[in-house]
Amino acid sequence: MSLFKARDWWSTVLGEKEEFDQGCLCLADVDNTGNGQDKIIVGSFMGYLRIFNPHPVKTGDGAQAEDLLLEVHLRDPILQVEVGKFVSGTEMLHLAVLHSRKLCVYSVSGTLGNVEHGNQYQIKLMYEHNLQRTACNMTYGSFGGVKANSLPKSSASLRLPLGTCFQVPSCSQSHELLGPNLCRDLICIQSMDGMLMVFEQESYAFGRFLPGSLLPGPLAYSSRTDSFITVSSCQQVESYKYQVLAFATDADKRQETEQQKLGSGKRLVVDWTLNIGEQALDICIVSFNQLASSVFVLGERNFFCLKDNGQIRFMKKLDCSPSCFLPYCSVSEGTMNTLIGNHNNMLHIYQDVTLKWATQLPHIPVAVRVGCLHDLKGVIVTLSDDGHLQCSYLGTDPSLFQAPKVESRELHYDELDIELKELQKIIKDVNKSQGIWPVTEREDDLKVSAMVSPNVDSVSQATDVEVGIDLIPSVTVKVTLQNRLALQKAKLSVYVQPPLVLTCDQFTFEFMAPEMSRTVAFSVYLKGSYTPPELEGNAVVSYSRPSDRNPDGIPRVIQCKFRLPLKLICLPGQPSKTASHKLTIDTNKSPVSLLSLFPGFANQSEDDQVNIMGFRFLGGSRVTLLASKTSQRYRIQSEQFEDLWLITNELIIRLQEYFEKQGIKDFACSFSGSMPLQEYFELIDHHFELRINGEKLEELLSERAVQFRAIQRRLLTRFKDKTPAPLQHLDTLLDGTYKQVIALADAVEENQDNLFQSFTKLRSATHLVILLIGLWQKLSPDQVAILEAAFLPLQQDTQELGWEETVDAAISHLLKTCLSKSSKEQALNLSSQLNIPKDTSRLKKHITLLCDRLAKGGRLCLSTDATAPQIMVMPGGCTTIPESDLEEKSIEQDSTELFTNHKHLNLETPLPEVLPLQGLSE
Repeated sequence: MSLFKARDWWSTVLGEKEEFDQGCLCLADVDNTGNGQDKIIVGSFMGYLRIFNPHPVKTGDGAQAEDLLLEVHLRDPILQVEVGKFVSGTEMLHLAVLHSRKLCVYSVSGTLGNVEHGNQYQIKLMYEHNLQRTACNMTYGSFGGVKANSLPKSSASLRLPLGTCFQVPSCSQSHELLGPNLCRDLICIQSMDGMLMVFEQESYAFGRFLPGSLLPGPLAYSSRTDSFITVSSCQQVESYKYQVLAFATDADKRQETEQQKLGSGKRLVVDWTLNIGEQALDICIVSFNQLASSVFVLGERNFFCLKDNGQIRFMKKLDCSPSCFLPYCSVSEGTMNTLIGNHNNMLHIYQDVTLKWATQLPHIPVAVRVGCLHDLKGVIVTLSDDGHLQCSYLGTDPSLFQAPKVESRELHYDELDIELKELQKIIKDVNKSQGIWPVTEREDDLKVSAMVSPNVDSVSQATDVEVGIDLIPSVTVKVTLQNRLALQKAKLSVYVQPPLVLTCDQFTFEFMAPEMSRTVAFSVYLKGSYTPPELEGNAVVSYSRPSDRNPDGIPRVIQCKFRLPLKLICLPGQPSKTASHKLTIDTNKSPVSLLSLFPGFANQSEDDQVNIMGFRFLGGSRVTLLASKTSQRYRIQSEQFEDLWLITNELIIRLQEYFEKQGIKDFACSFSGSMPLQEYFELIDHHFELRINGEKLEELLSERAVQFRAIQRRLLTRFKDKTPAPLQHLDTLLDGTYKQVIALADAVEENQDNLFQSFTKLRSATHLVILLIGLWQKLSPDQVAILEAAFLPLQQDTQELGWEETVDAAISHLLKTCLSKSSKEQALNLSSQLNIPKDTSRLKKHITLLCDRLAKGGRLCLSTDATAPQIMVMPGGCTTIPESDLEEKSIEQDSTELFTNHKHLNLETPLPEVLPLQGLSE
């Protein structure tokens, strides 16, 4: 049992699918029994009014039928309920119910029952006011400057187990704070358009518009200063004297002229203001004594305590987003306690700014009250927005559990030493194996296999494609699940690289019996007008395996990869003898006929397809593959650099499969040409330019949105004015700004689409560069995996974390560790954040340096034994590598033969400029 968990004294759930807010809860002796016992009054937005009097038999009981005293459907939504002396000629308490267009005052009375059904309660309408404007909230008090002259006669005590005692005035005693000379309460209602309507019980007094009001805020009345305190839409706490409101211009005859002053009794002037810099959720006023009171304001991130004149007494920054609060006087003289509920299901108790207690609730409270229920003082009543009503208290219940005694045993130090040495040996062996734990051989609980159909579907399943006029093929994939044991909640998720899409990517199996097999089928097709970076898919199965200790199951994950056919995205095409980009792959075996390697792409109209073959991607680009007749070489050429990747990779895979079937195991490929870094850097620059354009467009869109809202506020002020005034072309400016916002939003979406396509092309080019580096330096699969982890760290590009800064940090780490030349470079100077760079010159410089050091014999390895001891491990970002001038010169000389057009790396790449949008002006 947690000490910091609210003890449930009584709880219930109100209705079904009803909604509640902070004004829907009130505690008071509404039936005027005079015994000091509060009743819980709750109103809902569905129009239901309920009154509870909890009488739990034991702590934690739910609501019984006799706990509900009254339930009435008032049809109209209930915005707020309050209890006060609202009827003239009597000192009895009455219930005020605020609807959106009506204010009703009821009397609640009970009739003593003569049978076992108990007492009967009913409400009687005393009077009502039909409102001309839509209401928002209300407050009440003895308006008119009459001040309290007595203190509370008693107070409820909220006691905690640590000896801390908080004094909480109950809601039934809140009327005693007003003093015995006050015999009536007036009601002030704030409308949605910022008008205050004052009602002197059965009659309407006057209405006043608050100056500059745009949206209504919380409203409270201070009896000591006879002022109304609210928070305007300008995020300012404002105080208005009741006397100023009474003598100001009537709302129906309002004239805003600069000549009106307070002395003439016409102009509404604010008493004081305070800018809090955030919107307010609630306002509450609590009095220390007869001479001082405090104004508490609950903001979105802070809560403030103000003096009567608007000066800040103290403020507290909250760690969690608050939902409601309730301040009250503390037992310590001069201090205040505050209950604050937040969206983390927590209720915090502060003494001024010091957190004294924290308790967990089963729901998010939107209203909190404290009262005396069933002779139990200090009960905390909370209400959630979906109708969970709970009465609770703080502390713990006594626990009768006693921990059993632990049997002591003698320690054998010799055996402990032997066990420690064995464990140290295991740890040492694991460190030498580069941190890879040995995999225990066991029978798998679940086996997943995927089978891709060798032929395309007879009827294509492609829908909503964006590829043009070609008929888009689709391929069926079947995934089979074979389980050995009973499994629960198995979920199959399938992933492919965009723009490839699936007809269905999620499959759920609630229960799988032992030795059972399940097969699901789905189709894959190309949706976009560009090629994917990979043709591999991944099927991931997450399931739960029940055990004796955990009947719900232990979560586990298993995956299976599958390869999609090339014909899914490519068709036979006309070969071309000229192209902008060419690659030559060398082999150690005689050339193989292209018809035997790519049987599905044979064109009967061509007779020389033994040595040349054309491919046409569905997006429109073409690739030509040539096999040399005299040498052991293959050439791949295309107009787009990134399109070379898929055909080159497919060629190498099919050559390896062909020679494996022939029983030849020493087949190898190599690359001896110049590394195409210039073409690769052009794709990097294009991708980076789109990222910069996206930031500039978003900033410009934000500026236009701020301008649009400012024009709206000015127009709304003009339209609310009773006196017609010229718009001064504000409507024209609003229309022009709106068109600019729409055009900028379209430009942002178009730039995001272009950025996504550019990132896909960049990934294809990166795969190709990694493949060529591996063939060039004859890297092992582990070394190629290190390059892939460094160059392809992200599956998706975002504005917050982009490809350029992430890859730059990874390559810098490799250059400072396994590819470093001296111990000086190994002293890692770390940076805690990865920020978008100003340009791509440093990244291109590091990529060139990586290739140069690999060419000079550098070895990629993550083990610490391969290099000198490192000072520390790099967690994320890194700074620029310190290279000397001599080293840079040697790099330029050596890279002349290795890399094409290396001179552009020394030039500063200018920042890309955003082209001005047509039809938009600053």
